[in-house]
Amino acid sequence: MKTWREMRGFPLAVQLLLVNQLGVNTGFYLLIPYLATHLGENLGMSAAVVGIVLGVRNLSQQGLFIIGGSASDRLGARGVIIAGCALRTVGFGLFALGDGLPVLLAASVLSGLAGALFNPAVRAYLAQESGERKAEAFALFNVFATTGALIGPLLGSALLLVDFRTSALTAAGIFAVLTVAQALVLPARKVEPSGNSGVLGDWREVLGNRAFLAFALAMVGMFTLENQLYLLLPDGAREATGWDGAAGLVFLVGTVANLALQLRITRSLKSRGSRSRWIAVGLAVMGLAFLPPAFGTGAVPVLLGTLLLYLGIMIASPFVMELIPRFGRSELTGTYFGIFYVVSGVAAAVGNAVVGWAMDTGDGLPWVCCAVIGLASAGGVAWLHRRGALPHAVERSYA
Repeated sequence: MKTWREMRGFPLAVQLLLVNQLGVNTGFYLLIPYLATHLGENLGMSAAVVGIVLGVRNLSQQGLFIIGGSASDRLGARGVIIAGCALRTVGFGLFALGDGLPVLLAASVLSGLAGALFNPAVRAYLAQESGERKAEAFALFNVFATTGALIGPLLGSALLLVDFRTSALTAAGIFAVLTVAQALVLPARKVEPSGNSGVLGDWREVLGNRAFLAFALAMVGMFTLENQLYLLLPDGAREATGWDGAAGLVFLVGTVANLALQLRITRSLKSRGSRSRWIAVGLAVMGLAFLPPAFGTGAVPVLLGTLLLYLGIMIASPFVMELIPRFGRSELTGTYFGIFYVVSGVAAAVGNAVVGWAMDTGDGLPWVCCAVIGLASAGGVAWLHRRGALPHAVERSYA
């Protein structure tokens, strides 16, 4: 109830974007975790073809974030958010209706492009609309996103008792409802000219910001370790208990902790020192989260590590999202978010490859690798902070 009361203190547009993220993650996670099984077992595709379909979706999203960010700045975040959710509706609908490889590849491209459009646009819009309460807005954003990531797989597993098509159509329906709600509720905002000669000029300005690029690279730890919520930690929970359902405990622990602590943590830390210092602390906590499973046995060390990882994310993530727009002009907020996700996404892909290699090599090695990655990222952010390379939390007004 406290979360809902806090949400009502924001403008209607921010409230919709928070509920929107709940719906986005619910729709995404009720379908995507089960897509590989559907392609392999139901459609009889080889592992190589399944990998291609999933890889195309991921590449379409990760590689095109910069397009979504620039479109948000140039065309307005509202229209880009609506277009992205509409494309996701079509893409997920194609997963439900198509069995051939060309249709499935088209569905992958459309659903990936959709994420590339609305992800940076939503964050840019949220940053602009929340004014002096950016950290609290992004803290709530995390709460709704984490809750959706728990509801989605639970709903998806229930719908799969019917069939995959029902699951995909439900996911498409959720995005269709979100599209209509955004079109009706989100107010249009005047798009301020960027001052550059074109999109390429915007990209050159952002890519020329060395402090921003260094920060994006330093954040490889957050994205790499966050991804272990879907890879290493569920695998560790299953191995520790011998029960496939134990993977769900990872998300349950995170959702309960997020609902109970996220806003309290953000409010408490916001007035106590610089944002960049707390980002470094959060990354360090994320790294240390992998030590209990590395040296302990059974389910308790894995769940303790899960709790610590979520605590680290709760400490760092709202301040990361708050800090990104401060690296440059407000007219390029979307571009900064887009390029941030491209740079850190590529870096995190390399980090995930290292973790995957470690999982094939030894029992304790992947946990130690994750700890090193997290602590190295914390050290990188701390170094940038000491050099004065990171922007201070001085509020700006947004048009």
